Amino acid sequence: MEVKNINIAFFNLGPWEILLILIVILILFGARRLPELARGLGQGINEFRDAVDSSKKEIIDGIETDAGDNLEKDSEE
Repeated sequence: MEVKNINIAFFNLGPWEILLILIVILILFGARRLPELARGLGQGINEFRDAVDSSKKEIIDGIETDAGDNLEKDSEE
C-alpha cells in the first residue's frame, strides 16, 4: 500500500504527521470535547473570513472613491 505524501500549506505535513497530531489532540482533549473544539474552530475561521472580506471591501471602496475624486479634479481643470 502506497501512501502519497500530501503537503498542507506551508507546514509540509504528510498524512502520517496529520494522523499523529489528531491522535495527540484526541488524547489531550478526549472524545467529548472534540465536537466543541471543532465548532469553535469553525466559528473562528468564519469570523476571520468575514473580517478579511470586510477589509477587502473597505479597501476597494476607498480606491474607487479616490479614483472618482481624481476624475472629478481632472475634469474641472
